[in-house]
Amino acid sequence: MSGVAIKKSHLDIQWIQMAALLGTILTLEYLTPVPYVFSYLYTAPILLWGDRLPRHRRLGMVGITVGLTLSNLWIPDVAAFSISNLLNRLIACVALVITGSLADINQQRQQAILQQQTQLQAAERLAELREDFDATLSHDLKTPLLGSLETLSLLLQETFGSLTLSQRQVMEVMLRSQQAMLQLVETLVDVYRIDSEGLQLNLETVDLFALAADVAASLTDLASNRRVTIRINSLNSEFRNSLLILGDGLQLRRVLVNLLSNAIHHSPRGGRVEVKLGSDGSGCLVQVIDQGPGIPAQELPHLFERFYQGESQRQTTGTGLGLYLSRQIITAHQGSIGAENCPHGGALFSFRIPFFHNRK
Repeated sequence: MSGVAIKKSHLDIQWIQMAALLGTILTLEYLTPVPYVFSYLYTAPILLWGDRLPRHRRLGMVGITVGLTLSNLWIPDVAAFSISNLLNRLIACVALVITGSLADINQQRQQAILQQQTQLQAAERLAELREDFDATLSHDLKTPLLGSLETLSLLLQETFGSLTLSQRQVMEVMLRSQQAMLQLVETLVDVYRIDSEGLQLNLETVDLFALAADVAASLTDLASNRRVTIRINSLNSEFRNSLLILGDGLQLRRVLVNLLSNAIHHSPRGGRVEVKLGSDGSGCLVQVIDQGPGIPAQELPHLFERFYQGESQRQTTGTGLGLYLSRQIITAHQGSIGAENCPHGGALFSFRIPFFHNRK
C-alpha cells in the first residue's frame, strides 16, 4: 500500500508542476503584446509529460495549446489582430503539432523497446525452464527407469534365484510396463528437443525395404502376442534399387516402429498388417495398412497434432505424441505423411520421401 501511495503522490506532484508551467506560459501570453509569441514554450510540457500521458490526453494537450495560441490574437485585445500576427501564431501551432507527433512517436518506440525487453526476458526464462525440463526428463525420470529395467532383467534371468511360472509372468508384465514408460519418456524428450532446437538429421544412404523388414522382425513378439501377421510386399531387385534414399536411418526407423506398432495394436486378433513399399515417380512411398476399426472422418485432419487424442477407440489410448513425432521426422526429410480409411475397413498410414537423386 505504501508503494501505491508514493506513486500516487509522485503523480500528483507531476500534475501540479505541469499545471504551474502551463499557467506561467499562459500568463506570459496574455500579459504581453500579441506580436510576442510565447506559445513555443508549450512544447516544454508536451515533451516533459507527453510520453507519460495516454495518447488521447496527449493529443488533447496539443489541441488545447493550439487553441490558446490562436485565442491570443483576440484576447485580451481584439484590435491587435493582423495577418502577420496570425502567420506567426500559425507557425507556432505547426511547431506544437510537430512536437506532439514526435512525442507520440517517441512513446511508441519506448513501448516497443519495453515490449522487446519483456519478450527477451521471457525467452531467457523459457530457455532456463527448457533446460530444467530437459534435465528432469533425461536424468531424473530415465535413471530410475533404467535401474528398474536392469533389476527386472536380472530377476527374469534368475540371477537371484529361480522363479515360479506366475512370478515370471508378473515380472514380464512389469518389464513391458517399464519399457513402455521408458519409451514414453524418450518420446517426450525427443518432441521437446525437436520443438526447441529442431531436428538434426544424420544423413546416409538408407534402403527402405531392408529397414522395413528389420522393423517388422523387431516387432515379431508384439505381433505374436496379438496374433497379428505382418506382411511386407515382395519386390523385385530392380524395384528395390529405387528404394534407396538419403535419410536418417535411426529416425526413419522410429517412424516405421510407431506406425507398425500402432497398426498391430489396432488390428483384431488374428488380423493382418500389410506394409507396402513402392514408388510414385518422384519418391519412395511407404504404406502401413491395418484391419482395425478405422478413423472417424472428423479426426483425420488432427491425427498428427501434438497431444491430440480423439474420441474414437484408436485415439483414446496413448499420449498423442507418436504420430506428431513421426510427422516432424518426415517433414525434416522434405517428405509428407498422412492417413486415410480403407474402403473395406481399416486404416492406411503412409509417408513419402524424395529419392536420393532428387534431394538437394
